[in-house]
Amino acid sequence: MDFDQLEHVFMRGDTSPTAIRRRLIAARLAVGMQQQEVAKAVGISKQTYHYQEQRGAPSVKTGRYYYRAHGIDFNYLLNGDFQQLPGGISERLCEELSKLSSDADHKEN
Repeated sequence: MDFDQLEHVFMRGDTSPTAIRRRLIAARLAVGMQQQEVAKAVGISKQTYHYQEQRGAPSVKTGRYYYRAHGIDFNYLLNGDFQQLPGGISERLCEELSKLSSDADHKEN
């Protein structure tokens, strides 16, 4: 994928709740975790984590967990910046975001 395609997949610069929601879900899927597992690792309830995903509003605590445990930082979660991400995680995020975009396109049609 070229740079422009990556910017599109990662929704770089899109700070809408919908874009943040997709990036947050992609982060969880890319590290192979369920909502309950992330919630436990973060130290919050599953309902709280689910609410963060649904609203596209991760807490600082959640962002800190993704960064410390997986190298996924706030620049990715909130703005879609991907250049600073570790190579392996960047590729997995790209795959998950592509799937989520494809699923969203199917639902709209």
